[in-house]
This record gives sequence, C-alpha cells and structure tokens, in this order.
Amino acid sequence: MNSGRETNRRTFLTATTLGASALIAAPAVLRGASPTADPVRVGHIGTGTRGWDLIKYMGATNSAKVVAVCDVYKPHLRRGVQAAGNPDVRTYLDYRDLLADPKVEAVIIATPDHWHEQMLIDASNAGKAVYCEKGWTVSIAAAKRMRDVIRKNKTAMQLGHQGRQFAASAAAGKMIREGKLGPVTFVKTGRYFNNSPETPVWRWYGYYSSYNRPDPKQVVKDLDWQKWLGSASKIEFNERHFWHWRCYWPYGTGQAGDLLSHELDYVQSVLGYGIPDTCMCAGLNAFWKDDRETPDTWIATYQFEKQGCTTIFEGIQNSSREQTPEFCGRDARMVFNSIGQDASRFEIYKDSPAWTMGRRTPEPVYKYAPDKATRWPDHMENFLQCVRTGEKTRCNEDEAFIETATLLMSVESYHKKRQVRWEPGKEEIV
Repeated sequence: MNSGRETNRRTFLTATTLGASALIAAPAVLRGASPTADPVRVGHIGTGTRGWDLIKYMGATNSAKVVAVCDVYKPHLRRGVQAAGNPDVRTYLDYRDLLADPKVEAVIIATPDHWHEQMLIDASNAGKAVYCEKGWTVSIAAAKRMRDVIRKNKTAMQLGHQGRQFAASAAAGKMIREGKLGPVTFVKTGRYFNNSPETPVWRWYGYYSSYNRPDPKQVVKDLDWQKWLGSASKIEFNERHFWHWRCYWPYGTGQAGDLLSHELDYVQSVLGYGIPDTCMCAGLNAFWKDDRETPDTWIATYQFEKQGCTTIFEGIQNSSREQTPEFCGRDARMVFNSIGQDASRFEIYKDSPAWTMGRRTPEPVYKYAPDKATRWPDHMENFLQCVRTGEKTRCNEDEAFIETATLLMSVESYHKKRQVRWEPGKEEIV
C-alpha cells in the first residue's frame, strides 16, 4: 500500500475526529422557520394508499386544518373524512370542485402519477399551494409545463421526498465537499422486497401489504372509473389496474417513479450534482410471472461525467436485503442507516471490505449524531411553513424537475434498450 494513500487516511481520520463542522445545517434549508400561527386550510385529492397516510398526518397537526377531501372511490373518501379531524370537512368526487372551494388554500395530490400534471397545473392556476407525491410526472414535456406554471404563479410547491427532512444530508454533503472521503467516484442505492407468492409486491388493496380483496362488483358501484382513468386510454373497468396501477405503464413509471425516485433524490440532496449526464437501465420481470408490465428487476446506472461519479440503483423484488445509500471515496466510505426516504444518520468507515467471511465488521471512524445537530421541520411541516412565509420548499419545482428527468432517463433507456444522455441545452433525453 503506497505511503501517499496512508497519509491521506491519517489526515482524514484526524479531521473526522473533530467533525463538529459537519453538524452545521445549510442556512438555505432552514428558511420559513417562523410562519403565522393560523393553520393552513388544506384539501386532499386522493386518499388511497399514500394519500391516507398524508391525510392522517394533516388531520393530527396543529399547523393545518383539513377542510376538503376528494376521491373518486367512495370507501376511500369516507376514510379520508374520518381521518380529517374536522367534522365540517367538505367532500368532493371531482377535484375541480375542490379547487373551486374558496376555503382551500393548499392541496395535497396523492393520485396515480398520470394525473399529477393536470391537477398541479389546475391547482396552481386556482391560486392553491401544492404538495405533490412522487414521481412528479410521466414525461419531460409535462415536467416543463408544471415547472413553468409554478414559476409563473409563484406557487409554493413541495414534492413528496421525505428524506429531505433530515439534516444528515446537509452534513454528509458538506463532509464530501471538504474531501473527508477522498474523491467520491461511486454511489450505490437500491430497494429490495421478498414477498411470498400469495402476497405479490404492489398487489395490495388500498394500503401497503393489505391483501384482503374487496368484492369487484361492489368496487364498480363505488368507483367513478372514467374519472379515475382521466387521460389514460379508455378501457373497461379492470380491478388490477385500479388497485395495482404501479404495475402498468399507462398510469406511472413502475420502480422508476416509486422507488428509484426516492433514492436518487436523496443522492441529489447530498451531492447536489443535478441531472446525470447519462443513464443505462435494464429491466426484467424475473420473478413475478403475472400480467404486470413494469419490471420487478430494475438496474439503472447513471454517470456524472464532470464530477467523475457513477451512481447505481438496484431494484430487486426477490430479496429482502437492504441497500442503504453508500458513498464510496478513495479514502473512506459513508454508509447511511436506512433507505433514502428514512436516512437520518450515517457512519464513515476506512476504505476496506464492507463484509468479509470470518472477520468482524470494521468499526466506524466517524458517527453522525442527529441529536447534536440543528433539528429541521419535517417534510410536510416545511411545506406548511412555506405556504405561510412564501419561501421556497426544500423539494421545490427545480428539484422536482431534476427528479423527473433522472427517473425518466431510466425509463427511456429501458424502452430504447440503450444508453441515453441528458441534453441540458434543449432539456431533453436523447
């Protein structure tokens, strides 16, 4: 081992032992800390799987008041009302009627992805602030239109990547920029599932890992199917498309919009490199032999050419291991405690094997201490604060555009079966 590398390691160890500067949060992320006391009046569009979680949050916080709920499926509408925490909450079957409600100041959009563009644009033009679930949308053209209307109307907009609520990302990025890992040339992320054949991934009914199938005949009676389809191709009611829409291309982007988007957004929150230069993606339905269209195996390799960094996302639905964000430098590597949306702390290890049979796991040379760092408002609270103060949210329209371009590069590469490149001048995938 050469002496130059050993010197770099010793310098690194001395610096990271001090480490206090890494606990200083970036001031720009702490904007909007003193909003008015008046709760934000919120309308929820979509109270399905993720939407139900969001309305339960809003119904329990003092910073917001749920004044309206919209869903095209009556059982979901009813449970949204129950979670709203407001006996006077109004209900709507058409989101445009909710947008016309003068009491609504902000909307939460938690619908299938193919609806996001139209709902966000209509909400912004109606003067409402917008919290939109990931992935932001399903095409670059749509992302441009969404970004343009948000900028034109100066709308407060937050994209639903809750990993941005942890100060660990700012501390990690600062340490990387200071060279504490040496040159970082490789980042690894991923999502893994290992469900039984009786409980297929993404085949739940109305909530995560709920496999009690409602009677399809009753579902048809309780659902406005045409409103649910929206801009998608008009087909007869298909319960698998309704309940399991992430498995089908007309309504979303599969693992790209659901899982890769979380992980690559977290990488962006740490590194701040923006849209990758290239992407090569391979997808395959390797395990789930049902009628799903979007692959259960999704491997995307991105390159940031100027920074000399490669990032890999592994989406595997036949294994239960966990791949937390890992940033590999020449002198050391940084490993987070959980998947991107929950990554609240990290440890740094000297450059060495992550695991070797018969050997103990190496001890970290640095541990980030969240309890000693400045506490940030959580992701939803950041949105509510910005509605009141007019400040930019952490995951605003510019970050949302980066997220969309990144995830769609993997989709485009998969469909074209080749590497694709981001053309920054035209803002296009080529």
